[in-house]
Amino acid sequence: MNWCVEEGIGEHRAIRLNGATIAEARIDWPGSLAAGQIEDAVLISKAAGSERGTARFASGEETLVDKLPRSACEGGTLRLIITRAAMQETGRRKLAQSRPSDKAPRPAPTLADNLRSEGHEVQIARRFPDCDWDELWSEAFSGEVAFAGGSLQIFDTPAMTLIDVDGSGNPASLANAAAMAIATSLARFDLGGSIGIDFPTIHSKQDRKQIDAILTAALRDWPHERTAINGFGFAQIVARLSRAPITRRLAVNRTGACARRLLRQAERVDEPGILQLHCHRAITAQISPAWLEELARRTGREVRIMEDSSLALEGGFAQAVPL
Repeated sequence: MNWCVEEGIGEHRAIRLNGATIAEARIDWPGSLAAGQIEDAVLISKAAGSERGTARFASGEETLVDKLPRSACEGGTLRLIITRAAMQETGRRKLAQSRPSDKAPRPAPTLADNLRSEGHEVQIARRFPDCDWDELWSEAFSGEVAFAGGSLQIFDTPAMTLIDVDGSGNPASLANAAAMAIATSLARFDLGGSIGIDFPTIHSKQDRKQIDAILTAALRDWPHERTAINGFGFAQIVARLSRAPITRRLAVNRTGACARRLLRQAERVDEPGILQLHCHRAITAQISPAWLEELARRTGREVRIMEDSSLALEGGFAQAVPL
């Protein structure tokens, strides 16, 4: 199945469907340095005798630079390629990473560009086909995924993404069901980096081997390395991390995520009339004038915002009201 991409306001979204269910998804928030972007920057710091330093781009965003030539000096200009976007984590922000390049400058690739560069076929759509996007978003926002007999609790930490298996009943049966839910969630939430999984304590070595076998089969086509489940029920997965997982984006910038979701809902209002957005005041603060102008342009109608602090951050909605 090809990837379908919505290039929304402040957010690009991509899904690959299995029937009407999302098998894989990605989110990108354009506007920051992105992997593959090539641009000139000013070297603002370099430790003596080191190949590493920090550079600042014209946008003001900074990046860590590796493999600096000996001739590089502070205050000088050099051309850099971004190798990893900045990563916002709970409590801190990790700068983008880059290295010198002799290639011609090029802008940040879009989400669709990145998918095509990986060999995928991409369809740009104004709207996704009918699917469970809202459910996926709600799961990522809450950090909870329900499955038969239990649930996964997903936590973003500076060290790793932690997945805790919660439920009742036989621990081995619970872990077996959780293993399939975890394999599904890894692709749906675009998870990567270091991922720790806390299964129920499984005393039987044979039961642990069965859970390992389920994960091995379910993750056969998903590039990663993984430890076996230990006697305490813990396993670790390591996968490539070149962009922020969906769960992390929504966890570390909840108001920004909700603002983008509201704009997506507003674009989908079909009834005639003035487009009215109802949201918490914290969401209003995240919606830039440029985004409102783009929403008005895309929909061809006047846009108003009605603040309501009784609404939850994710409780905003859009509707058409008479002229």
